[in-house]
Amino acid sequence: MDGAITDIPSPNFDERKLPISMLVLHYTGMPTGDLALARLTSPDAPRVSCHYLVEEDGRIMRLVAEDKRAWHAGKSHWRSIDDVNSASIGIEIVNPGHEFGYRPFPEAQMSALIPLMSDICERYGITRGNIVGHSDIAPVRKVDPGELFDWERLAKVRLALPRPRKHLADPHWTDGGFLLALERFGYDVLDGPAAVRAFQRRYRPETIDGVVDGETRAILLSLLTGGDKGAEKRLGS
Repeated sequence: MDGAITDIPSPNFDERKLPISMLVLHYTGMPTGDLALARLTSPDAPRVSCHYLVEEDGRIMRLVAEDKRAWHAGKSHWRSIDDVNSASIGIEIVNPGHEFGYRPFPEAQMSALIPLMSDICERYGITRGNIVGHSDIAPVRKVDPGELFDWERLAKVRLALPRPRKHLADPHWTDGGFLLALERFGYDVLDGPAAVRAFQRRYRPETIDGVVDGETRAILLSLLTGGDKGAEKRLGS
């Protein structure tokens, strides 16, 4: 794996305060990969970096050593962790994002991303429930990697929780009950509609409206009762 990775050190990091238990995926959201790389490695950038950058052609660059705390998550939260930067490996995936012409992630990029993720998750014992997108950990601020990212492909190789599709049952929770369940799953629900949109973007990307409907409730119930076993154990299910 290391033979396929180019080291381009970024000065933007500090020391970890927590053990690694998460993997966070982002898109760069800039017009080109070169511009994103320049920003992520600039000493003048406002506290921004990542551990790995994956180009559209499949090239992988390591910007921050894994034992250091890269600055990719910002203000974020997941499953009782507020210092997500300390607990995670951050991967930036080159894509112009919604502002500059959001598009599907090419085959070469996904084919490079999957073994990188697999290696990281195996070495640190990262469970599928702790492989998240930036929008999952910061639903008010972020939408990446977005609705075009192929989470289902990752799920097929056990690098993401799969979207529940069979035997879905609407638990008929109130909106408040849904948010309590969503918080239990891992999301920050201080802004309820934003949290619902983030959940939908990840698990029902064809309809992202922030409305707690029957399908959204049923998907969450299925994830809580039949999803990632490590996550269920931690959550007390």
